[in-house]
Parts: sequence; structure tokens; C-alpha cells
Amino acid sequence: MHQLSGAGYAEAVRISVLDTGSNTVRLAVCDVGDGVPLPVHTAKWKLRLSEQVGSDGCLGEEATEHLVKALNAAVETARQWDAPDPLAFATAVVRDAPDRADVLRAVHSRTGLRLRVLPGEAEARLTFLGARRWMGWRSGPLALFDIGGGSFEVAFGRGRTPEFAAALPLGANRLTNEFFTSSDPPAPSEVAALRRSVRHQLRDVSARIRWEHPQTAVATSRTFQQLGRLCGTAPGRHGPFVERVLHRRDLRHAIDRLVLLSVAERAGLPGISAPRARQSLAGAIVGHSVMKLSGVKSLVICPWALREGILLRYLEDGADWWADLERHGEWGQGLDGTAGGPRPLRMARASSVP
Repeated sequence: MHQLSGAGYAEAVRISVLDTGSNTVRLAVCDVGDGVPLPVHTAKWKLRLSEQVGSDGCLGEEATEHLVKALNAAVETARQWDAPDPLAFATAVVRDAPDRADVLRAVHSRTGLRLRVLPGEAEARLTFLGARRWMGWRSGPLALFDIGGGSFEVAFGRGRTPEFAAALPLGANRLTNEFFTSSDPPAPSEVAALRRSVRHQLRDVSARIRWEHPQTAVATSRTFQQLGRLCGTAPGRHGPFVERVLHRRDLRHAIDRLVLLSVAERAGLPGISAPRARQSLAGAIVGHSVMKLSGVKSLVICPWALREGILLRYLEDGADWWADLERHGEWGQGLDGTAGGPRPLRMARASSVP
């Protein structure tokens, strides 16, 4: 066994990270060599938690039961691949739930995992780190946009960490549930109302990005990946090293097309998966709005995002980083909804896989 430290590591190790999002629970098992997390195995469980949220915003017992089963399966999968218990975190779907503390307690008691709840700004900062490391220093001053199911993250920086980071309640699923309620496809009045709300909420952060004048703008998240594919970027089977660029003019044309189609018809378009077809229009409107308001004409689709940012921060700043942040109350929530420290993670040496 070899523990990582801020100075590096003795040899390759295996590590896993677990992401609970609005639609999917995703596990990534990676080997670390030369400070780079290289994927060994990935798995996902489609829960669509955001669709199970009650009228009061709570996840409730049924959704919690589904989450517990998926997390137990993920822990078992990580162990099958000789990885330690995952660095497990949840984003807006759990963060915004009034019964969050009950969900966290149930997860811990029934899986052994302490599911961390990341504040939106922490998501933005860690996602920026992943994108910066993928893009490299040649990308210069960097702007980051990430559309999740419940929130939208934006960041800007010239170095390893951002100088500015923010999260807004502009997730594609959240907006769909709020604005597109009467018909399929949505009524023109609903689309217009969504546009007005998005522009208003993006006003300040977009002005900051426009003022900073980034050399490169990148987009992460499945929403942007699928919109990029819809607008003609290479399919995922071509691998992560193919350059994928989403142009604002192409996204404008895509919106004109999406607004006329039903959810079922959108699911037949290139890149638009059936589970995300309903929220694709709202995601496209957010993406185009922030590009236009920020003065960005094109976005590079970046394959590294929040999960990779967490892995990189853990690898670079030591195995106690996760616990130290929570103990100091900077971010993360304990089982009672307050800051709390996790169990120490053991590191597993990379070995043969099944």
C-alpha cells in the first residue's frame, strides 16, 4: 500500500470516485501514473433522481431506496476492480433537497459511505481544475461553463485554480420542470419566459466573463457533449482526444430545430439520448445564452470535469485533503447536514483487473 502526499507517490495506485447527479450515478475506477488518473473501468446507474423529487422538493423514501441500491452496487463494483471505497459526492439533486440530512444518514447506515454534498461554487472550482489540466497552459486565460441537471457552474482563471467561480440555479432539468409544463413541444410563451429568466440570471456572471476576455472557453457536462454532437462534433466512439468545438451559430440553429420537436422526436436526433431529450431544449437555451452574453463564439468540449478535478486535487494535495476541508467547514455536509469528517480512505495498489 502506498499513501499519496502533496509531493507525489511511490508507485501507481488505484482509486475510485463516485458521482451522484440528477440523472445518473457514475463510478470511475482509475490507475494513477505520473500524476494522471487513467480510466480502468467505468459504470453507471440511471436513477433519474430529479424526476422523483416530490412537490415539496424532498427526495423521499422511494428515491432514497433507489439511491442506496445504486451506491451499494457501485461500492461492490469498485471492490471487484481492487479499488478502495470511492470518493463519493452528490451535486444539486441532493444538495437542494429539504430532506438531505435523512438521505445522507440512510446512505451512510446502509452503504458505509459518507456521501459528500458539494456546494455549487466548490463544483465550479474543482471542474475548472479538471478542465485546466486537460487543456494545458497553452489555453491561456480560461473560461468554464458546465450545465448540470440542477445547476449551472461558471468559472474563470489564469492559473491552476479559478479567480472567479459561481453556481446558478439554471440546471437543464430544473428549468424544464419549471417552465415547460403545458405542452409538448413547449408553447412559444413558455420558451420566451425561459429565455427572459435565463438572461436575467446570467447577466452578472456573463459580464464578468466578457470583461475578463478569456483566450479559451471550454464546456463540460453531458448536456454540452450531447449538444456538441447534435451540432456536428465527432461521436464519443472516436475517443476523448478528438477535438470537439461547439460554435454559437450552430447552437442557435439547433435551438430553432429543438423548439419545434416533441420529446420523442428530439430523442431521435444525433447525440440526444432518450433520458435527456426532455431537458435538451432548456440546456441549449442556457448554453447559447451564456455564450452570447459572454461574447464567446465557440466552446471546446472538454472530457475532464468534476470527477477528474476531485481526483486531481486528492492526488496533488494529499489523502487528507477531503477530510481537512470538511473539518474546517469550508464545504461539504455531514450526516446531520453540518460539516463533518469522513473515514480515512485506504489506497489500493494497481493490480491486474478482472
